[in-house]
Amino acid sequence: MEKKRIFRLIIYRLIAITALLVATVILQYSTVTYIPIIPFYYLIGLAYLLSLGYLLFWAVSKNFKLQAYLQIILDLLLITALVYVAGGLAGSFYFLYIFPIIAASFLLGSRASLLVASLSAIFFGFLVDGLYFELIPYYLPEQKVALSLGQVLSTLITAWAVFLVVAILMNILSLRLKKIQEELDRAKKELEIRERLATAGKLAAQLAHEIRNPLASVSGAVQVLRDELELKEDQKNLMNIILKESERVSQIIEQFLDLASPPGKKTFVTFDVGTVVEETLTMLRAGGELNGGIKVVGNFRDGNFKYYGNPNQFKQVFWNLIRNAIKAMPQGGTLGIDLAEYRGELRILISDTGRGFNDEEKKHLFEPFFSGFENGRGLGMTVVRQILEDYGGRILVRSSPKKGTTVTVVFPQKK
Repeated sequence: MEKKRIFRLIIYRLIAITALLVATVILQYSTVTYIPIIPFYYLIGLAYLLSLGYLLFWAVSKNFKLQAYLQIILDLLLITALVYVAGGLAGSFYFLYIFPIIAASFLLGSRASLLVASLSAIFFGFLVDGLYFELIPYYLPEQKVALSLGQVLSTLITAWAVFLVVAILMNILSLRLKKIQEELDRAKKELEIRERLATAGKLAAQLAHEIRNPLASVSGAVQVLRDELELKEDQKNLMNIILKESERVSQIIEQFLDLASPPGKKTFVTFDVGTVVEETLTMLRAGGELNGGIKVVGNFRDGNFKYYGNPNQFKQVFWNLIRNAIKAMPQGGTLGIDLAEYRGELRILISDTGRGFNDEEKKHLFEPFFSGFENGRGLGMTVVRQILEDYGGRILVRSSPKKGTTVTVVFPQKK
């Protein structure tokens, strides 16, 4: 990105130099002026040579920040020379200082643009003061204009104010453009996720037809064999492994079906959210995932939180979020489940004291097939997000490495 910006700066610079050259030619043949045209041609030629040098440096160098500073400072010196040849305050070329300020804002940020604005004010100030106090001779004697100290100071202050205002305005503009770019990147990423969800939905239908029924038959047959045959202990363990792994595959299929199922086609009823939490915890304990090493706390047992929705969907939300919290605490810890009603919304807070997620992991939490856990399938958070979108809700994740994770799920009231 920086390389492209430097290249664009060089191209825009060439366009500006060419426009100045055309203006100089028009000025030479259409007006009577004290501006020495020939030195202007020399300076413009020098500007073209510098552009060639910038292009060569751009092609071989990888330190684009250094090149940006180098270009801007050299251009400030070149503009100061042009202003001097034009007669200082008697000329009208000191507006050219604005262009390096704009370039610094887009290439180097707000601090750099303020720095360039300050340098522009210093260069222009030294030049004007040197000419006024006759420390520097005018390029042509006839360029000398009798100005009072008040007029000089007034013009200098106005120019400095313009430099500063341009720097501030360009900083505001560049920040807004940066924000817009970030929003576009997020929208692009969101679109990519939705496309992957659509692909996952199509695959889910195929998997359901091709695997679900044969898998149920295999699982049922193994259960019958395990219960009716006299097996050794290691053989029973093998049977249990088959059943357990079959259940895992069945869960994968169910999660794919959840992604593929169209929104708004569920049966909605009024139910107690705390009861759904208890049922989910009971299933996790029965499956051996929620053991005595994890302490469950929260107000879900105390409050009477009713919601109009589909309890099975809520059970999926709790199942995935609580399982993630459990996985984050392999050595044990505290699992917090709290419910709250705020401004007509139902808020569910699920926290753990586990490993937490870094910033990079948080960026990909809701992407299908991305998992922050070993042997994870990367579908749980995607299912949660899909259900929330059906309800028009939202999810917030606050997490830091080794400091645990808090997931806040917000459901708007349906009734």
